Amino acid sequence: MKLELRGITKRFGALVANDHIDLTVEPGEIHCLLGENGAGKSTLMNVLYGLYQADEGEILLDDVVQHFSGPGDAMKSGIGMVHQHFMLIPVFTVAENVMLGHEQTKFGGRLDLPAARKRVREISARFGFDVDPDALVEDLPVGVQQRVEIIKALSQNAKVLVFDEPTAVLTPQETDELMEIMRQLKEQGTAIVFITHKLREVREVADRITVIRLGKVVGEVAPTASNPEMASMMVGRAVSLTVEKQAATPGAPALVVNDLSVIDPIGQLVVNRVSFDVKAGEILAIAGVQGNGQTELTEAILGLQPRVEGEIELDGTNIVGHSVRKVLDAGVGFVPEDRNEDGLVGEFSIAENLMLDRSSGAPFVKGANLQLGYLNEFAEEKVREFDVRTQSIETKVGRLSGGNAQKVVLARELSRELRLFVAAQPTRGLDVGSIEFVHKRIVETRDSGIPVIVVSTELDEVAALADRIAVMYRGKIVGIVPGDTSRDVLGLMMAGELPADAGAAA
Repeated sequence: MKLELRGITKRFGALVANDHIDLTVEPGEIHCLLGENGAGKSTLMNVLYGLYQADEGEILLDDVVQHFSGPGDAMKSGIGMVHQHFMLIPVFTVAENVMLGHEQTKFGGRLDLPAARKRVREISARFGFDVDPDALVEDLPVGVQQRVEIIKALSQNAKVLVFDEPTAVLTPQETDELMEIMRQLKEQGTAIVFITHKLREVREVADRITVIRLGKVVGEVAPTASNPEMASMMVGRAVSLTVEKQAATPGAPALVVNDLSVIDPIGQLVVNRVSFDVKAGEILAIAGVQGNGQTELTEAILGLQPRVEGEIELDGTNIVGHSVRKVLDAGVGFVPEDRNEDGLVGEFSIAENLMLDRSSGAPFVKGANLQLGYLNEFAEEKVREFDVRTQSIETKVGRLSGGNAQKVVLARELSRELRLFVAAQPTRGLDVGSIEFVHKRIVETRDSGIPVIVVSTELDEVAALADRIAVMYRGKIVGIVPGDTSRDVLGLMMAGELPADAGAAA
């Protein structure tokens, strides 16, 4: 089925999110959409999927104009979407998830689960998915859960498939498997729209690439285009895609974690007797698929986890049991993995967010009075230093783009006198321009002699920043290896395997 978007325009008040966008995707083609945060990619796909109504323009399938009042209409017309955050119910089986919203019944009004199971088996056999229709989704690895999402779309005879940032939670091996699945779908004649910010993936599978900037199509390039060329089209300027850093000159261990365990609220052991150290002036990257204990580990360091056993020594002082306030006052800077939920208050101004963890005393508060003059001067300085794109320091943080919001978090945390810097998923959801800036500041922090922990599911980021890499799997550290360890070895470790030549520590 051929997909064509003609002159799609979508406005939100004075903001033009999509400005007369044209896009054609042929049957059996993988067409990639590239663009910065806020460029309009998601809005365009939401128009295609019936979630938004275009103010101008047309959607055509096989040269026939379509009118979608909602996602149901889009699905009935042959359009499917594989979302970045899986739209699955964990306690349902694969077959139950696949039939959800499209329930078939048999005599007596009972759900026809045998038909759903048969459909899952047919699609699995066709693409080599190896998915058990009776398995509970919560028991499946994330890579298999993504296959369930694909089966859901194909079970409705989708002829156009949209993949929205599909590799965000996958290991390198699972990403390679997904690329192969996309190629199989292409060979079957499916038209594929692939949204990603990872240039390596674009070059690997794309037949054509359309670049969107500020709501407009700025060009179309072939997969043979260089990464710098694609990045500059996305951002509108030259972008450095490599992290420039000298070899680390680490000092003595500043953070020593010994036999650390974390028990979650329902009694599960989510961090299991983890031990490692971080030296002054080095970056230790903690790699792994999301959900293997990394979040709980960083929260334990910050004092956010109530049930912690073992030791966390910062410059010789055990901080286990300390309050978050005391940990922050001890000189720990923290960039949380979810900046909107845990790092910022969206309804507060930029200036107010810049003083969040220093609101109890000097220099921002004197007695019971907020020192507005000092705060405004400080905020203006940090907005300039960290290149936060905003009209005013009084702008609410919730109105900033993802990259600018992350810069506010970094500005706040790096403007204190630090003894340890912890950055969890520091570039999640950011475009190449913002990633370049964040990486530069992290390396500068290391070079100033501060120990740095970077937690990331992005192997490219881990490889670019790390002096050493600790890989976590199911709450344990599988091994600690040098920063130049290959992606293949890291991928195996992320799946719980320690290759014989990797070593247990570095």
